[in-house]
Amino acid sequence: METDISKLVIPRHVALILDGNGRWAKKRGLPRTAGHKQGCVTVEKTVEDAARLGIDYLTVYGFSTENWKRSVEEVGALMQLFRYYLKRLLKIARVNNVRVKMIGDRTRFDQDIIEGIDRLESETADNTGMTFVIAVNYGGRDEIRRAVKQMMRDAKSGILDPDAVTEDTVASYLDTAGIPDPDLLIRTSGEIRLSNYLLWQLAYSEIYITDCLWPDFNREELVKAIAQYNTRERRFGGAK
Repeated sequence: METDISKLVIPRHVALILDGNGRWAKKRGLPRTAGHKQGCVTVEKTVEDAARLGIDYLTVYGFSTENWKRSVEEVGALMQLFRYYLKRLLKIARVNNVRVKMIGDRTRFDQDIIEGIDRLESETADNTGMTFVIAVNYGGRDEIRRAVKQMMRDAKSGILDPDAVTEDTVASYLDTAGIPDPDLLIRTSGEIRLSNYLLWQLAYSEIYITDCLWPDFNREELVKAIAQYNTRERRFGGAK
């Protein structure tokens, strides 16, 4: 029976860990790159589905700081896919009035990729629909490390008073400054760990794990996760 969307509270911000591309390909006797390609198609569809469901922010874990440890061939293939989908995403964003933002340390990428990221952000900056956030060369610990370094510089120069630092101050130095924390984290393929993703921001997010491999993820799976979210009671550490 199809879930009645009209009766659900739609989370404002959904974060996704896109896991299972390699296993999806292996099950079909295909190279891992085929799984990544199909995973990119799923990202496109999910952006459109999320925007139509009324989600305000969708954040996906595209490429982690640890992913550089993979084989040279796989990393190279991922970079080529990234180049291709930077252009594809621009078209999708225009059609769906989506604003795109990249988080992570982009300095390690080749110059053409950096320019593609900059263009995607600048050309969608005035879109008023859903904000689609892509974490690339991103790691939660690295994000916090970079934030602390900048805070120390600002404290040294007198811009920041250490005694006045609050949680909001720290959040303002993170890559996600100005973006609300995720209400719901969805991880595909059945793995139960955060994998160094949004470590600060996920402090009180509801977590939903599905055995569905990322390339098979669809609107029905997204709605199922949101329906499960609606059964949770969020107390943020307070008593019932």
